[in-house]
Amino acid sequence: MNEVLRFIELEGGRGTALPLWEAFLAVLVAFTCSLVIGITYRSTHRTPGYSQSFVHTITLTSLVTALVMIVIGSNIARAFSLVGAMSIIRFRNAVKETRDVGYVFFGIAAGMAAGTCFFAVAIGFTGLICGLMILMEKFDYARPAGMPEAILRVRLPVGSDPQVVLRETFERLFQTYSLVSVERVKQGMALEAVYSVRQKHEMSSDELLDEISKVNENMKVVYHLGAHADPL
Repeated sequence: MNEVLRFIELEGGRGTALPLWEAFLAVLVAFTCSLVIGITYRSTHRTPGYSQSFVHTITLTSLVTALVMIVIGSNIARAFSLVGAMSIIRFRNAVKETRDVGYVFFGIAAGMAAGTCFFAVAIGFTGLICGLMILMEKFDYARPAGMPEAILRVRLPVGSDPQVVLRETFERLFQTYSLVSVERVKQGMALEAVYSVRQKHEMSSDELLDEISKVNENMKVVYHLGAHADPL
């Protein structure tokens, strides 16, 4: 404990350090801000795939960022050494939504503000940005006009051309449609075409599947509602 106190309280050639109480306060402020960010993320998350672990990651990232800023202080040499040490870290997990990346950076920014003792900035702008995100969610800001985009998987007999077989039906049912991929399935006994589609008007899923089944010889049809569906 004495070594920790000496490290935090040292001043001079290695840069001005924070008093121990202020360092603890910085971490607590970062924790509070990250909790608010996590609650906002949970309350504004719509698509399937919500992860409690991701919210915990936002909190941990904010705390670690605050700690890093405390350690760096005003010492440039220490900053460069930490950048070099952290550059060896590699992450392989793909982020499901671009929106999630924004929340990670939000947590980092709050941690940076807290770690550099801009407590009013950290708390004030966390509240402001979270409030704006909730308002955007409440008023459904930037919702696409018309029906939402969806993913449609249609199986066809081998030798069929999806663009020819499905064109007339798709032009009648969908405002827009585009072929994403075509592959052989069932050990080469059938084709599966994946489309990104947007309906022209409201209709039940059963009605839509019935219309497509009329032209694909009653083979398998899967309709993923919502643009979040993974087409591949």
